[in-house]
Amino acid sequence: MMLVTSRESKRWVIPKGNPSASLLPHVAAAREAEEEAGVAGAVCPTPLGSFRYRKRRGNGASLMVDVDVFPLAVTRELPVWKEQHQRERRWFTLEEAAKAVDEPDLSDLIRSFAASEFKAAARRTGVLGVVAQHTWIGSMFAWFQRLLPQTGNFFEMFEAHAATVLAASDAMARLLDEGSASGDHIREINERENDADEITRRVLQTVRKTFLTPFDRGAITSLIGAMDDTVDEMQAAANAIDLYEVKTFAPEMRDMAAIIVDAARVMAEAVPLLRDVGRNGTRLHELTERLVRMESHADEIHAIGLKRTLRDNGATDTLRFVVEREVYKHLERIVDAFEDAANEIDGIVIDHS
Repeated sequence: MMLVTSRESKRWVIPKGNPSASLLPHVAAAREAEEEAGVAGAVCPTPLGSFRYRKRRGNGASLMVDVDVFPLAVTRELPVWKEQHQRERRWFTLEEAAKAVDEPDLSDLIRSFAASEFKAAARRTGVLGVVAQHTWIGSMFAWFQRLLPQTGNFFEMFEAHAATVLAASDAMARLLDEGSASGDHIREINERENDADEITRRVLQTVRKTFLTPFDRGAITSLIGAMDDTVDEMQAAANAIDLYEVKTFAPEMRDMAAIIVDAARVMAEAVPLLRDVGRNGTRLHELTERLVRMESHADEIHAIGLKRTLRDNGATDTLRFVVEREVYKHLERIVDAFEDAANEIDGIVIDHS
């Protein structure tokens, strides 16, 4: 997580500012991040949470302020930005960031951002180390394939798959960031989908070969199938964008892409917690509830986007309307697939906690 120093006291804070009447809250938050920290990326329009702190006004008054926090997946660090001579920026681990800030509520919020110690990546080691190193995602599970044939490690396979989905969602966000190299991002999404398919096949093979499984066999196959649907839908969206040569994207499309990134992050946190459902049941319910909330929010954004393109293009540029409607359909299906995966996880929690 990136933090910046405040201008006056030089304490560590997150980028923030006053809401703007002309901007949606998450768009205003992204602008503050760019101006204060020099970062840009996909900002999820669903708040992560909120915290309170006391802000001193110019007239001497010290008033409580409520701050909504929006997760932003950084895709670009700018070499030059508005407040670079007024603040310091620095990357922290989540635990370091939680200790660095002064506000207890913000500290708790940072820790809850990824309560597990999941590292979203996998090493390319033979067939199952299939998460390529084309993005910032780091390495994990160097020992993964070595253990699999002897023990049928379902949890490692689930986690490797979640890492693949997370990497694909990051490429999806970069694809919808206008001006980027779309061909490379489309290719990466297709590669990630192939990687995910290979992991899914191994899960299904291992289910048939393993006498004792951590959950009901049907629950295992349903969960990996639902997880695989998320990246399958990303591939379908990327291929549609490629087929129709879409180069510009409406704000609502980018908002839905940002929800997809955060949904992948939430799933990547939830999956490792399945190792101990009894202990982690409460947190798993919180995460699946957030995925359901994001899907509902994405439906609202989808409807707004369709109305916008119908108004702007329905009568004057029918082809563009049809193409944009197709892109919205695919983006909606991705978020729906994450909700389906959340329901599968919830079912396991209900059965085993």
